Amino acid sequence: MQGDGDGWVFDADGQRYWGRHGAAGLLLTAATDDGVAVLLQHRAIWSHQGGTWGLPGGARDSHETVEQAAVREAWEEAGITDDQVDVVDVVVTHRASSGWTYTTVLARAASQVATTPNGESTELRWVPATQVAALPLHPGLAAAWPGLVDRLA
Repeated sequence: MQGDGDGWVFDADGQRYWGRHGAAGLLLTAATDDGVAVLLQHRAIWSHQGGTWGLPGGARDSHETVEQAAVREAWEEAGITDDQVDVVDVVVTHRASSGWTYTTVLARAASQVATTPNGESTELRWVPATQVAALPLHPGLAAAWPGLVDRLA
């Protein structure tokens, strides 16, 4: 069962999505003196939509909840442990015609926790929420960001 989510799903229009059981990402925030910072991942160039900024995340395994998948992916890609996050909200931010979904799991950290990137990241960075939209975002995050900003409060 572990790792059974790896694989592409193809829509009738030819669009492809990573994660046989859908995918999930962790939108981790931390309060700052000036507002809220968000942990972003600069995706490795070899990855799907490489070179863009997105959330630590990836394929869901069949036995996982979206929360479990997002926290596991944050551990794998950023070294974030489950005891460093407090999940506060879950929102499906993309639904494909095939039924595939991407779910954004919103969570808070007590502070801007240290991160350790894996090979899927060229960089991990805490970014002020007010500056996120100025980055070259993964298309999925770019489309979802306006609705996610309202949930950060």
